[in-house]
Amino acid sequence: MLKLPARLRMDNVPQVWAQLEDALRAEMVQVGNAAGRSVSLDASGLNDFDSAALSLLLSALRMCGQNGWQLDLLQPPGQLRELARVYGLESLFWADAAATPAAADLAA
Repeated sequence: MLKLPARLRMDNVPQVWAQLEDALRAEMVQVGNAAGRSVSLDASGLNDFDSAALSLLLSALRMCGQNGWQLDLLQPPGQLRELARVYGLESLFWADAAATPAAADLAA
């Protein structure tokens, strides 16, 4: 399991992405073609972030998807989920968001 840092803001996301991208590649190589091909990303320590955090998460999601992997974002802070909801991205990261009225409105 990979872990996000406590802070993800516009000024540090490029550096964090460079590290995370390398870690994701290493994780994919290590796990290889195992069943369930998913990478877990622990967000429990994330407590200082802005919308740049969503950009980083979208990049990670895209990278995983392009390689046939699923990204599981674990224990996100409520404010991160709310930020994703405001941008219409919540259902991309959390399957349970597809059942919420806001996600249904966006799909219509």
